[in-house]
Amino acid sequence: DRLRRSPSRVTLRAGGGPPPAPFPSGPRWVPRRRATLRRCPSSLASCRYMGAVGSSRVMCDNVPGLVSRQRQLCRRHPEAMLSIGRGVAAWTAECQHQFRQHRWNCHLRGALFVSGSRESAFVHAISSAGVVFAITRACSQGELKSCSCDPKKKGSAKDSKGHFDWGGCSDNVDYGVRFARAFVDAKERKGKDARALMNLHNNRAGRKAVKRFLKQECKCHGVSGSCTLRTCWLAMADFRKTGDYLWKKYNGAIQVVMNQDGTGFTVANKRFKKPTKNDLVYFESSPDYCIRDRDVGSLGTAGRVCNQTSRGMDSCEVMCCGRGYDTSRISRMTKCECKFHWCCAVRCQDCLEVVDIHTCKAPKSAGWIS
Repeated sequence: DRLRRSPSRVTLRAGGGPPPAPFPSGPRWVPRRRATLRRCPSSLASCRYMGAVGSSRVMCDNVPGLVSRQRQLCRRHPEAMLSIGRGVAAWTAECQHQFRQHRWNCHLRGALFVSGSRESAFVHAISSAGVVFAITRACSQGELKSCSCDPKKKGSAKDSKGHFDWGGCSDNVDYGVRFARAFVDAKERKGKDARALMNLHNNRAGRKAVKRFLKQECKCHGVSGSCTLRTCWLAMADFRKTGDYLWKKYNGAIQVVMNQDGTGFTVANKRFKKPTKNDLVYFESSPDYCIRDRDVGSLGTAGRVCNQTSRGMDSCEVMCCGRGYDTSRISRMTKCECKFHWCCAVRCQDCLEVVDIHTCKAPKSAGWIS
């Protein structure tokens, strides 16, 4: 009921009553209409759609670090960005788990992503795998408009145990691979240098790792579960299996050099075999990660907890890079004397435990190198 008013024209309000007082002399007052009414007067549905498009554009334009192609995919599939966020959390946690006993504990800095080290190869592979896993899971759970369950898994099929019917919701990992290839590889497509080729190779290895652990799950039907009829579907394994597999590939990563024509790479050491599509490749030797160095993305090992009795990478000798370690004694509460009580509980007592914690000493100059 907000109408255009002027001192010379006063409109009575609906419902009667005295007219409002005229506005003071001056420029004619015109009420500001809402932008949504100007843009989509046809229907409320179109208003909501255009509002969603506008908000997704704002969101995608404000995400730091995206290239042009990634922003286009973000605007086209804004709901997928939430799934990608879950994928980032999943692969970051998995990376930290795999490197928990090493000098470099998967602390991610920008310098690492532009290096050609073995650690960079692992990060590119596990991050690409994380996007595949997250997008595929979102498809199966009906969270994305652009995909659903695997449409190819329909009808009857046969395996080593006999015939079965496809049913349930098979994970659409092929869609996850295609989306991850388009989104993750977009940053490397423009580059034609050795590092871009390396990253594209390791991204593909990560995607293939997720697909490698697809497993067929079945449910039996019939009298007393006699399995006269089986219904099966394909499901991704836990992401830990992908992480363990890529960890083995990290330990067996192959150092390569660029071809003379710039179209690919060959092994740096002729004694090693040519890398397959499943192997990880790298160009540069890894630093020791003993001290803080911005150029290589290293926080150093000062203050890291080490294992005094270990002989592995988590030992105080290796973790502390020969600088020595400090020992502090702490008290903590633990569960002890646990007993099983019928039925069905386990009851424990709280015990005070005194343990020694060993932490690596800092170098004489603990500041950043650069």
